[in-house]
Amino acid sequence: MECTRCGACCVAPDIAALDKPLGLRCPHLTADNLCSVYDRRPRVCRDYQADAVCRLIEAPTLEERVRKYLDLFGLSDEAESVRQSGCSSMRKARPG
Repeated sequence: MECTRCGACCVAPDIAALDKPLGLRCPHLTADNLCSVYDRRPRVCRDYQADAVCRLIEAPTLEERVRKYLDLFGLSDEAESVRQSGCSSMRKARPG
């Protein structure tokens, strides 16, 4: 499947290599949902391939796509907790 550049994969999941918490926008994602460090992005981002999940979460807005992604994996409550805490670091967001 071809990437649609919707931006959901840069917001919904946590990305340890970037210390990006669950449900928060990657600081490298531009306003037009493109990666500002594309040529230097970490391996996890390079290896990501668009798949059936991308089709399952299709929606008109990035916010809707992210909500659908989080709901699909049962992560909505955890993502909301991270957002409520104002935590900008994955390491700080995870207990232990």
